[in-house]
Amino acid sequence: MLNLVSILIGLVALVLTAFAFLPLLGWANWLILPLAVVGAGLGAMSGGSKAGRNLCIFVIVVGVLRLMLGGGIL
Repeated sequence: MLNLVSILIGLVALVLTAFAFLPLLGWANWLILPLAVVGAGLGAMSGGSKAGRNLCIFVIVVGVLRLMLGGGIL
């Protein structure tokens, strides 16, 4: 059950991260990254499949790269 919740959180965070790729909206990643970290934590606590955890880790990496490209703000 936790894995399903983690996948849902990861999908929401992924859609929001795609939105944050627009110019001047990179600051939104500061709000999305904690959401993805919570999803990764829930995915790590699930017993079986690790798909939710991996999705959230992917969102975290993409968000951090976007923040690095924009200097942390843009």
